[in-house]
Amino acid sequence: MKRSRVGLGFIALAAAGSLALAGCASGNNGDSGGAGNGIITVNATEPQKGLIPADTTEVGGGKVVDAMWEGLVYYAADGSSQMGVAESIESEDGTTWTVKLRDDAVFSDGTKVLAHNFVDAWNYAANVENALGNQAFFADIEGFNETDPNPAMSGLVVVDDLTFTIKATPDFPDRLGYSAYYPLPDVAFEDMKAFGQNPVGNGLYKFASDNAWKHDESISLVKNDTYVGPREVKNEGIEFKVYATLDAAYTDLLANNLDVLDQIPDTSFGVFQKELGDRAINQAGALITTLTISENLEHFTGEEGKLRRAALSMATDRDEIIDVIFEGTNVAAKDFTSPVVDGYKEDLKGVEKLSFNPEEAKKLWAEADAISPFEGTLEVATNSDGPHQVWIEAVANQWSNNLGITAAPKLYPTFAAFLDDRENDVVGGPFRSGWQADYPGAYNFLQPLYSTGASSNHGFYANPAFDTLLTEAVQTSDHDESIAKLQAAQEILLEDMPSIPLWYQGATGGHSEGVSNVAFGWNSVPIFNEIVKK
Repeated sequence: MKRSRVGLGFIALAAAGSLALAGCASGNNGDSGGAGNGIITVNATEPQKGLIPADTTEVGGGKVVDAMWEGLVYYAADGSSQMGVAESIESEDGTTWTVKLRDDAVFSDGTKVLAHNFVDAWNYAANVENALGNQAFFADIEGFNETDPNPAMSGLVVVDDLTFTIKATPDFPDRLGYSAYYPLPDVAFEDMKAFGQNPVGNGLYKFASDNAWKHDESISLVKNDTYVGPREVKNEGIEFKVYATLDAAYTDLLANNLDVLDQIPDTSFGVFQKELGDRAINQAGALITTLTISENLEHFTGEEGKLRRAALSMATDRDEIIDVIFEGTNVAAKDFTSPVVDGYKEDLKGVEKLSFNPEEAKKLWAEADAISPFEGTLEVATNSDGPHQVWIEAVANQWSNNLGITAAPKLYPTFAAFLDDRENDVVGGPFRSGWQADYPGAYNFLQPLYSTGASSNHGFYANPAFDTLLTEAVQTSDHDESIAKLQAAQEILLEDMPSIPLWYQGATGGHSEGVSNVAFGWNSVPIFNEIVKK
């Protein structure tokens, strides 16, 4: 589900080796993966923040949070919603939902999961004073206020220990498998910052010990024996290992020192399927890669900005980059969502701006120069510790060649530093962006990234007409009408081009000889609990 949010990146700090887990041998005795018997090892990134579900907006933290918590529902491999902590979620009018919880769900510290654990967590996340990254995900609950402190939303009412009601939009239950909606135990509110470093969830796994998070090195989880929900854990735990580069992780995978790799480095796209054989994974994913340019950046505001964004898009030969760099594992984008979500349409009005047309691109750039001449170097930013530098260089070269301008990469040493500058609007040029879906719906690709003031709107885009269509889309109970409004909203994006869609990222990965039953879900994340350690 996660994550979205802000794309994939790797923290530039080397893993310091495997971490011995309590009750497990420190050596592997010939078993692959480098962790104790029954513990699977997977590649990871250092989480940007503490492990608070409603404050986790990137992949590194998201994978850990999703392993440690279970929401009212969870998403199966195909993206369908399945009951998790909820026994039922029902409504007579499509706006007020009555949620009944299972009576056997507990947190890993043994305390019961009750209705107030959801309501308290959601109210905390929605309160602007707490400044959590996923605050906007509560905007459709009655009583939400995005600017004024509001400790309790009127749309959330605790009925009894195992029952609460939600007054929200008709589509709201579809989102409830996303981590922003996970419950929090009472202990979290005693010291939320400390809780984020040593969290207590209610899911399939828990921290192996109080110091299980070795920052910039690893996070060690073990099977949560208090979990009694609908899913089964077929291994003893997960060690998330932070790598300096994907190449280093891939080398460990080939040597059977890493069990699962969920992203193949671009240097190995041409060989990984041959090298891994039936242990290679290459499938469609709910990920899109884009380039975003701040609406506040000089030469990229108003009509001039629209012209330049369209020119940059049409000066980009997506198919060439996909073929040469990605070895055909990605697909050129035709919209702002993903082909795997409901409502995908590849012939939206304005889609021609996503096709390579260097002549039209040069014409549009000249029209923008007539408004205000662009001088100097156009820098294209990304983090150098991830798998993106090569294609960023290719895009910069294409822009230079096709537009007659000077374009060059701007490289940040770490993903965290790159993300900080994006959030603070100081990147100073186009930057790599993208989205990995939080839940399987087109709305999730649009609202967090392009709605006015949204949490991941790092381009600071604002268009009231777009916002209105999104609101109308989620307030109607008619499925076809909702899809039509979301498609109309995308056509506004194609007109304004707040970001430049490049390609849908395929889910590429692989596993070692030491594990079996490895599969990736609809969101391109391995289904960790199904993996068997040999």
